[in-house]
Order: sequence, then structure tokens, then C-alpha cells
Amino acid sequence: MDVDFGDARSILVGFGAGGVVLLALYSIVGLEDVLSALSQADPLLFAAVCVAAICWLFAWGLALRTVLSVIAVDVSMWQSFLLLAGATFANNVTPFGQAGGEPFSALLVSRTTGTEYENGLAAVASVDTLNFVPSISFALVGVGYYATRFTVGNRVELAAVALVALALAVPVAAYLGWRSRHHLSDLVVRAAVPVGRTLGRALPKLEPPEEPQVRDRIEGFFGALERVGGDHHQLALAVSFSALGWFLLSVSLWLSLGALGHWVPFAAALFIVPLGSVAGVTPLPGGLGGVEAALVLLIVPITGVDAQTAAAAAVLHRGATYLLPVLLGGSATAMLEADNAHGSASD
Repeated sequence: MDVDFGDARSILVGFGAGGVVLLALYSIVGLEDVLSALSQADPLLFAAVCVAAICWLFAWGLALRTVLSVIAVDVSMWQSFLLLAGATFANNVTPFGQAGGEPFSALLVSRTTGTEYENGLAAVASVDTLNFVPSISFALVGVGYYATRFTVGNRVELAAVALVALALAVPVAAYLGWRSRHHLSDLVVRAAVPVGRTLGRALPKLEPPEEPQVRDRIEGFFGALERVGGDHHQLALAVSFSALGWFLLSVSLWLSLGALGHWVPFAAALFIVPLGSVAGVTPLPGGLGGVEAALVLLIVPITGVDAQTAAAAAVLHRGATYLLPVLLGGSATAMLEADNAHGSASD
């Protein structure tokens, strides 16, 4: 695949920066105490954490499969799992999370299914957008439960306010962006065509795109989004799979704390996981370091566990939902690309 994830050097720099953040976090918390807590973790429960993470990938893969079916692209459940694992791999090794990994994910979908790139991009973007709805819903349920059952501190109140602001701001931004899509399309065309021509002069082998081609692809992307949004039945089904995925992510964190001997209310995990995932948009690969720090800052005041246990739980949870998908996703990408190369050679 002719994709370098933006730039291999920037990825290495990103991982280096993430490592520095992790080192600083665990140095502050107390690395020896965290390691001591991890050594006492229940291995069977950690295995359950990994199972929950794999089931999460499968659930979101079904959401991707459902969205692809709306734009007349059929994939098997196994293919959808591999595609979602590959997309998660891309998100976890590129800066800015899903925003950085979406171009690669769309290309992987396009090459694997034989659909146009803009259809693949529309499918991936649709799933990412749909994932926002249940994440905020679960978080609101969690914070509502805590507000009625426990006394919340200033940090939790601040997190709740941020959650409500996010729940309002994202839909408004999405609505305004969709209403202005034709204007945005014109802006993209005006920017992409001159850049393409400049690159074409610098790289003779690169054929610069013409304005009609760029405009057709952008219109195809928006057209695919409209088809997805117009099928309410399939849309509801995709949201249901997305909600199942978020539930399983919350199970992963809840079991991670349980593996360390701290069975906190499940509502806490429903609240913490979506808020912690917001740190994934930082300019670090998959939010490495940033998500772990956010989890610790949320777990301690919400659940009342000590910082060392919270940091150890973050290690278990992120090991299953970050490191494991990187390994699975890298293997899935290699498998899909091998099949794609074989198919191209056979044509």
C-alpha cells in the first residue's frame, strides 16, 4: 500500500512524545507502586478485559458493515472486523486519533471492497460520527447516576460541565458544517487543485487532478453521506452496534479496576471512558500518554481509588484497548493487503 501514514518520522516523534508523557505520568504517581499494583492483578480478569476489547472491535466492525451496506458495499462479518481493526491500528499510530487515521482507513476500505475512495471515506467518517451519539449518552447516564447517588467534587463537576458542552457543541458544529457543505466543497476544490498542480510540476510522475475530478469526488463523498443518513433503519442498527462497543469499552475499564481488587460502580466506567477518549485527539499517536493521564485524573475523584491503582488500571485497560488493537490491526492490515495484492495480480 502506497501509504506512509503521513510521515514515518512524525510517527516516531509522536511515539517518543507519548513515551515522555507516560514516563512523566508514572513518575509522578510512583512507578514502583504502579508495578506493585499490577503484580497483584487477577490474570483471569485481565484475560476478560482482553476479550471485552476484542468484542468491542467486533461490534464496531458490525457498525462499519452496516454503514457500508447502505452504500451498496457488501462485506462479511470477518472482513468488517479486519477492516475495523485496521482502522483502529491507523488511528493508534497516527497523531490526532481518528482525524489522522481516517485517510488510511478509507483507502484500506476502498482497496479491500473495490469501492471508490470517497465511499470508503464516507463510511469511515459516518461510523466515527455515529460513535459520538452513544458515547455522550452513556456518559450522561453515568454522571446522572453519580449526581443522584454520591457527593461529587469540583473535578467531577468540571468534567460534567465539559461533557454537557461537548454534547451541545459537536452536533451544532456538525449541523453547521453540513449546511455549509457546498461552500466547504468549493473551498476544498480551490485549495486542492493548485496544490495538485504544484506537486505535478515538482514530481513529473504525479498526474495533477483536474477541477472536475476533484469536484466529482467531493460530491460523491457527500452523496454517500446523504445515503447513509437517509436510511433510518440501518442508521439505528449501526448506532446500536456502536453503543454495544462503548458498553464493552466501559466493561474493559470496570474489569481492569476489578482485577486490582476495586469493584467500583459500573456507572463510573460509563462516565469515565467517553470523557477519557476525548484525549485521543491530542497530537500523540492514538492519544498515547494523554488518554492514560485523563483516565487517572478521572478515576481518582470519581471512584475514590488511589492514584497508583488508577494508573495501574489505566495500564490494563489501555493494554487491551490500545496495544492489543495495534497488534491485531497491524496483522489485519497485512492480511487484507496481501489479499488485495493477490487479487490485483490475478486480474
